[in-house]
Amino acid sequence: MAKRKPQGKRVDFRRNRLRPARQKHWHVSSEEPEAHIEDAATWETVRHKGALSRKRTIVERAEEPPSADRSQLMRGTAIAVRGQYVEVDSGEKMWLCTVRRVLRTRLIRERHPVVAGDEVLFTPVAESTLNEGVIEEVLPRRTALHRSDGRRHHVIAANVDQVIVVSSIREPLIKEHLIDRYLVAVHAGGPEGIICINKADLDHEARIPEILERYLRIGYRALATSTATGQGIEELRSILAGKTTMLAGQSGVGKSSLINAVQPGLNLKTAHVSVATDKGRHTTTTAAWYRLDMGGAVIDTPGIRALDVAMIPLNELEMHFVEFLDKIPHCKFPNCVHIHEDGCAVKAAVEAGTIDPSRYESYVDMFVERSEQG
Repeated sequence: MAKRKPQGKRVDFRRNRLRPARQKHWHVSSEEPEAHIEDAATWETVRHKGALSRKRTIVERAEEPPSADRSQLMRGTAIAVRGQYVEVDSGEKMWLCTVRRVLRTRLIRERHPVVAGDEVLFTPVAESTLNEGVIEEVLPRRTALHRSDGRRHHVIAANVDQVIVVSSIREPLIKEHLIDRYLVAVHAGGPEGIICINKADLDHEARIPEILERYLRIGYRALATSTATGQGIEELRSILAGKTTMLAGQSGVGKSSLINAVQPGLNLKTAHVSVATDKGRHTTTTAAWYRLDMGGAVIDTPGIRALDVAMIPLNELEMHFVEFLDKIPHCKFPNCVHIHEDGCAVKAAVEAGTIDPSRYESYVDMFVERSEQG
């Protein structure tokens, strides 16, 4: 088949190229008028002459073809991304794969075009004596958990059925508003959100039942666990069985320890919380997918101490607080933001005690933050 000839087309200039490169503040000096007039006549005149001058020509090239026919590609699950390499589980063995350049270019806005949990098609490298391959395609994601760093949105993991938001009651101290941020991100991404409060053996003030009830009352599954006493481990095992589950939460809350307790043979690396700062140390440095003997898989993720929800449009934030949904239609104003308006059904529910004040505070904090981000 003949190679397609590159085609040129007119596209808009980038924003920083819209203004002329030269300012037309021409003048004639009284000292050497003739010289300046002669120079001015030979200068290039930079001006807009119409719609075409506001465009630039680019050449569209055909995408780099895959190295093999699609029918010859193998399918697998990305289990970890380490630099430019992706570990892929084909179900029979592990493969160390690179990502084809055209795929990286197409998904340039992502930190990496492949994340843990992605279903991929890859070509084995025939001349390699090792299990090496090249990822040709990332299949459409059923679900994805995103985070934002203020500039770009990143996918943390993909194709998970449920996300267990893990927090410890102490060491590090529980951050209830961070739990709400995770739940908003999970709800926006599609999976089911589950709350797990770990290190229950350190709950000397008996706060856990009250916190769990806050989420159970609005329809979330929630449990308390302790790897020190074994509390909740069997319940956690039953939740994980047969599902693809991501564990998310700040550093030091015990995500890796819980996975080890459920399946000890994995021997994931763990570390103690810093006594000086009461903050966890990063022992998990990249999201990693692990197959479970009981069926299903679990994705362990690096700890996140703060979660920006900038990927969620401001006018959609309310829908990710599930207890708001049946109240919103009864607000007096259709564009009510549930903060300063009269006749707000959400605020009335907070005052009546049917919406937890702490959850409402989380909503207000996120709304104000998103408003400032624009």
